[in-house]
Amino acid sequence: MEKIRVGVVGVGHLGDHHARIFSQVSDAELVGINDVNQEKGKRVAQTYNTRYFENLNELLKEIDAISLVVPTTVHYPLALLILERKKDLLIEKPITQTVKQAEELIKLAEKRNLILQVGHIERFNPAFQAIEEHQPHPKFIESHRMAQFNPRGTDVAVILDLMIHDIDLILSLVKSNITKIEAAGVPIVAESEDICNARLTFANGCVANITASRISARALRKMRLFQKDSYISLDFLQKSVEIYKLVEAEFVPQGEKEKKTVVGNIPVEKVGKTIVYQRPEICHQDMLTSEIKSFLNAVRTKTPPKVSGEDGKKALEVALKIKEKAEEHKKWSEES
Repeated sequence: MEKIRVGVVGVGHLGDHHARIFSQVSDAELVGINDVNQEKGKRVAQTYNTRYFENLNELLKEIDAISLVVPTTVHYPLALLILERKKDLLIEKPITQTVKQAEELIKLAEKRNLILQVGHIERFNPAFQAIEEHQPHPKFIESHRMAQFNPRGTDVAVILDLMIHDIDLILSLVKSNITKIEAAGVPIVAESEDICNARLTFANGCVANITASRISARALRKMRLFQKDSYISLDFLQKSVEIYKLVEAEFVPQGEKEKKTVVGNIPVEKVGKTIVYQRPEICHQDMLTSEIKSFLNAVRTKTPPKVSGEDGKKALEVALKIKEKAEEHKKWSEES
């Protein structure tokens, strides 16, 4: 099988990992990297036994696909150039700064029949993948994503840095339009919001309460899904899932009784129901490796990527509306 010739633009902290993985996977050939910092670019190129290209146009002549891992402020112009040169693209989140820019990239990729995948890496979290087979239909979602302060990423608000991960996950779970957005956020260290809480109301009645902070004392990434007859708890850091299901007592499988997963009884009507606890087995794998392999598969087969440009645009659109609502709340609170 012929290898896909790939390149990486931007080899900072995350881009370095992209280059490392591309250099290791069997179906890709890391042809070269490009970075505005020549010293860093040459050092990373030497580490992964590839070439450093000072000029991006020269790199684009040699490859089939590319990872764009640069600050969000330059996503649009560089992605536009890459797509115009007919190269498949994996672009880090958020896809662009504005929805209009995202729409232009999507249209160009469709016109050129190119793969445009957005790096919402939590879609490849083993915990999230484990619940997809259960086809959840949540009516209430609560998520918390907390991180210790790191100057890297503060070029955007915490909404676009951290919260957008959970926005994307929630939009992939709730197949319904958003009817109302409420939000409040506070800048503490950076100029933009460092902590924010948002409440999304969907047309199907689902409500999502989302909190993100980059000034926490410790890291935390959890999401809880509440739906009829079940409760699902995900820990994205520990990559674990816990499921509590309410089932009619007489229909509890013998296997569950033997595993002693029955954790309680609830006298509902005359029959009664039982709470069954399940902890699905998780197939632990490196998330970025899974994301990159998924991208390469989409490039090879010309099939839609797991996280499309349209997905990235929708997450960005909601994130920007949350940011707008948070700014309105801040202005209102200052005037009160």
